[in-house]
Amino acid sequence: MKRRIHGGVLAGIAALALLLSGCGLPGTISSSGSLPRASASPTPTPLAPVRFPQDEAPHHDLTEWWYYTGHLQGRDATGHDHTYGFELVLFQTLRGAFSPYYAAHFAVSDITRGQFHFDQRAGFESASVIPPAGSVDGFNVAQDDWHARGLNGHDRLAAGMDGYAIDLQLDGATPPVLHAGNGIITLGAAGFSYYYSRPRMRVAGTLMDHGQAVPVRGQAWMDHQWGNFIPVTGGGWDWFSLQLSDETDVMLYVIRDSNRQPISVVGTFVTADGMASGIPAVDIRIQATGSWTSPATKGDYPSGWQVTIASQQLVLRLTPLLLDQELVTTQSTGVAYWEGAVALAGQARGHRISGEGYVELTGYAAPPSGISSGGP
Repeated sequence: MKRRIHGGVLAGIAALALLLSGCGLPGTISSSGSLPRASASPTPTPLAPVRFPQDEAPHHDLTEWWYYTGHLQGRDATGHDHTYGFELVLFQTLRGAFSPYYAAHFAVSDITRGQFHFDQRAGFESASVIPPAGSVDGFNVAQDDWHARGLNGHDRLAAGMDGYAIDLQLDGATPPVLHAGNGIITLGAAGFSYYYSRPRMRVAGTLMDHGQAVPVRGQAWMDHQWGNFIPVTGGGWDWFSLQLSDETDVMLYVIRDSNRQPISVVGTFVTADGMASGIPAVDIRIQATGSWTSPATKGDYPSGWQVTIASQQLVLRLTPLLLDQELVTTQSTGVAYWEGAVALAGQARGHRISGEGYVELTGYAAPPSGISSGGP
């Protein structure tokens, strides 16, 4: 079950959202419609290196996002146990002389109830919300009362929708991971993106579940991407964050063209003590084991995977904890995508291993005209 977007939140930008509908990817706003077209030329290299804490703060670039996914467990006041997945993401988009455009998505996978819920918010903000370049104060990005704040791996998240709300404190267990070695990945014709993760953040806080406060603990994965890249209509990606029971972590990012052919494959393996190394693309094999068709968008998504990483002697089966974890975000980023909690089981160097993760699938469905975040 999905919840409708709060009608008053997006007043005044509905026409803009409709112009952008179906043209972008999660976290990006199409360069068509009422926003000025950005240059399609890739960002020249070399790019400046990533710096901490300066690069935690918002940048004056075309596209940026702070992305959290995680798994939570808790026990309510009546003694009942609960298991949840959650997603909270805030996007920043800059185009020409327009004020910064912000969009936010919040989702809860209520595994105990077998239900999925999401909401979205969006709007323009004053340019003053972006700090001067080189700020060392971290980030504080928000849409209304939804916010993500953080510095040096100590973050605070808050968001709410009908039936659910979170107030969470996150603390990084390992240093930030720079993907592709230097934290710069290629998105093909879209350009280049800075990209780092905090793959294992300890989480504690409260999840309000239909008016009942549930103390929760768990772990989350945080991604921060930014750069002068633009969406490419018709493309997409498959993204995997895998947190294994031996305290190692894996990130896989397969970027596809309009024919769904891979144009870039980025993989990172993180040891238990936080040391990161790239995974050669030739060592990565991802095979879908099933499919799921969305009743809302009619999009056909892969559902369930076998992931093999030869260089790590790792073979994993990924099983969605709910089949329907699709967000239809027509009124904020103009796209539909699947972002869901998964369970992991398999072998690492001949020994049994388990874990949990998240998978994001974009470019498999176009949001139907008139949908506003699904309905009850």
